[in-house]
Amino acid sequence: MTEKKLVDLFKQMWLIRYFEEKVDEFFAKGMIHGTTHLAVGQEASAVGSIAVLEERDKLTSTHRGHGHCIAKGADVNRMMAELFGRETGYCKGKGGSMHIADVERGNLGANGIVGGGFSIATGAALTSKMKKEGYVVLCFFGDGASNEGSFHEAVNLASIWKLPVVFICENNQYGMSGSVKEMINIEHISDRAAGYGIPGMVVDGNDVFAVMNVVGRAVDRARRGEGPTIVEAKTYRWKGHSKSDAKKYRTREEEKEWREKDPIARLRATLVKEGIVTEEEADSIQEEAKQKIEDSVQFARNSPEPEIESLLEDVYA
Repeated sequence: MTEKKLVDLFKQMWLIRYFEEKVDEFFAKGMIHGTTHLAVGQEASAVGSIAVLEERDKLTSTHRGHGHCIAKGADVNRMMAELFGRETGYCKGKGGSMHIADVERGNLGANGIVGGGFSIATGAALTSKMKKEGYVVLCFFGDGASNEGSFHEAVNLASIWKLPVVFICENNQYGMSGSVKEMINIEHISDRAAGYGIPGMVVDGNDVFAVMNVVGRAVDRARRGEGPTIVEAKTYRWKGHSKSDAKKYRTREEEKEWREKDPIARLRATLVKEGIVTEEEADSIQEEAKQKIEDSVQFARNSPEPEIESLLEDVYA
């Protein structure tokens, strides 16, 4: 990995952080409607996983998918416009936070259905294998989704057909307001891989280098035709489940402990220590990302709303 690539990852993580914080601000002010699920604190799992992909590779996301979209190269202007319900958004303002997709870049879409991406990812991987297209699919999901029937069906099929898909569990410790410890009677969600005869690996989801290493090995395995892997990235969402979550089910001490593991701060410290960037350059990268998000807000606000006559276009029922 080149020094330039590492700096690009740092930029992406700040871009995700500021996008999420700005969206949180606007929802609180009632300027954006609907709902949203933020992944502040989980930037390394998204950026590190997607960093090891080739351009032709694909992914499926979740209802907490802004970071995945940005890491796969989505235009933050179009993303912000989508959340503002504007014509220039990815879904022409009709999909909102949970339905952003960019098929040209290999992003097969975020999904408002918990576990909704499993079948899509496995189907895309089957397409890759049958047509010999050579691409790998990342399937992001949360700890809660691992208890859905679609998880087991998809992993089983991917296993017996040796499909080029990597299942990435972003275990942020809570499914809505329920602790993962109360929902699953095993230490690691990735231990379930043994039931399907495939590898299961655990990684520090707040360490972007560790994520790249583990997911990189799983992607290489899939590309060689050896089948899927389950990777569990242990991380933490700083915000609530959604915009209306007061987080009464967890302690402020726990939140403080995880904030001290901030993935962006950890990457910055490494880049500075290794002489890849100076403190001043790191500050500048942070400010550039912040300004880019401010610019995306202006783009969204200046974009037109969908015409009434077009409201039923591009909508599936």
